[in-house]
Amino acid sequence: MAAPTLDILGIGNAILDVQARAEDAFLAANGMARGSMALIDAERAEAIYAAMGPGVESSGGSAANTCAAAAALGARVGFLGKVAEDALGKVFAHDIRAAGVAFPTAPLGGGAPTARCLILVSPDGQRTMNTYLGACVSFGEEDVDEAMVASAAITYLEGYLFDPPEAQAAFRRAAGVAHQAGRQVSLSLSDPFCVGRHRDAFRSLVAHQVDILFANEAEIASLYETDSFEAAVEAVRREVKLAALTRSEKGSVIIRGDETHVIAAAPAEVVDTTGAGDAYAAGFLAALAQGHALAECGRWGSVAAAECIGHFGARPQHDLKALVAR
Repeated sequence: MAAPTLDILGIGNAILDVQARAEDAFLAANGMARGSMALIDAERAEAIYAAMGPGVESSGGSAANTCAAAAALGARVGFLGKVAEDALGKVFAHDIRAAGVAFPTAPLGGGAPTARCLILVSPDGQRTMNTYLGACVSFGEEDVDEAMVASAAITYLEGYLFDPPEAQAAFRRAAGVAHQAGRQVSLSLSDPFCVGRHRDAFRSLVAHQVDILFANEAEIASLYETDSFEAAVEAVRREVKLAALTRSEKGSVIIRGDETHVIAAAPAEVVDTTGAGDAYAAGFLAALAQGHALAECGRWGSVAAAECIGHFGARPQHDLKALVAR
């Protein structure tokens, strides 16, 4: 088997994020479930955008955020995701390439515009997301760059992309190509509501095609339909080779076979939780690519997550290499 030329290849939604602060009363008045991610149409996207306060725009998307942070930690990274041939698509492509991530996916011409996510950040840092998927839903099997998948040590799949049927087929194609090439497949569950929409499909994917699973406490509980974190841990232990489960201020739990590693959260002042899970996955996978032990991978994940929640926005603003070296 040839040595991989990429450490991580992310596949996910290519989204422009618009973040603004909002009180809980604003969320309630606009029918939003605090802390959730809702899929919206273009009309509602325009209405929310008009009502929300001053925002900060940046390239985002869960897997894309992970890719950018992993590249900042020295990993060799690529990303597959669909933007439109429009101004926002050009901004996204420029930003992710400038972060050191290879991005070869051809833009969509003549269809829906580039996706955007309207993120309302509550005073305690909790984020509520409203996502118009736009061009993202056109990502399908034909967009899976099989040569890149085969060249990547780990193909990292974003659960948010699982909503369109075309993307589910793309996930299965990518997983098949990766395993045929002797590589690993990783999945982030992304959101408990997303898991609830596609639980059976996610359960099948996790049990049969995923080697490394990332989830937070709510997501893993939703996957296995249990209120007990301990029960969810034992369920995932039976189904996946390696799982990293994040628990906010309680840190994270890493499971591999009979091994269990409890990792403390890195100290941080919570400003904005957007992208914390993405950053954790980036730190974990970047450390794994360098051959570190699982506990050290978890520490890198915690440090990256702490950096992320300490400022507004999901992309790193400080030197992650220096932070994990401390």
